[in-house]
Amino acid sequence: PVICLVYIGFLQNSLPVMLGSAAVGGLLAGPALAGMYDTVLRALRDEAGYWWVTYRRAWKRNAKAALLPGAICGLLLATEIFTAFHTETGSVAVMVAIFVALILLAGIAQYLYAQVALVDLPFSSLLKNSLMLFLGYLPRSALGILWQGLYWAAIALFWPLSGAVLILTSLWFPCSLSLLAIYPALNKSFDLEAKIKAMRDAQLDSHDED
Repeated sequence: PVICLVYIGFLQNSLPVMLGSAAVGGLLAGPALAGMYDTVLRALRDEAGYWWVTYRRAWKRNAKAALLPGAICGLLLATEIFTAFHTETGSVAVMVAIFVALILLAGIAQYLYAQVALVDLPFSSLLKNSLMLFLGYLPRSALGILWQGLYWAAIALFWPLSGAVLILTSLWFPCSLSLLAIYPALNKSFDLEAKIKAMRDAQLDSHDED
C-alpha cells in the first residue's frame, strides 16, 4: 500500500500530491516498521515465542509512537525521489546532495525505529538520539547502511528474477543485517542486555514465589 500510494503521487507528476500520498503511506508504514524492528530485535536476542504473535503485540504497543516518524520519513523519502527524477541531467551537485540525503535518512531511520521499539520517548528525543548515535558510532552506522544498500542494489540489478527473493526476504532481511551492525551501539547506549536480564530475573522470581 505504501509503495502504491507513493507511485500514484509520482505518476501525477505533482510534488504536493506525492507528498500527501507519502505522508499517508508513512502513517501506514511507521507502525509496521516499528513492529518489525521489535520482532527482529527479539529474534536476535533469541527470545522465545512465535514471530507472528510477537509482531502483533509489538505493532499494538508501538503503533501510536511510530505514526509521526513514519509520516516524516515518508515525506523526506518522497521529496528525495521526486527531486532525483526531476533534476536535469548533468546536475552533479544536486544528485550528490540527494545521494547524501538518502544515506542520512537510511542511517538515522535505522536508529529511529529501533528506539521506538526499545524506549518510550517523545519524537524530538528519538530524533536527537538517532542523530547522536549515527554520528557517534559512524563505522557501525555505515555498515548498517552498506548492508541495506547492497541488498536493494542486488534486488534492482537482478529484477525481475529477484522478485521471488523479495517476496521471501522483504524488509525483514535488510533490517536484520542493519540491526546486527548497530545493536552493539544500542546496547552500549541504553544498557539493553542488563535491563533484559533484570526483567527475566524478576519474572523468574515471581514464578518461584508462585
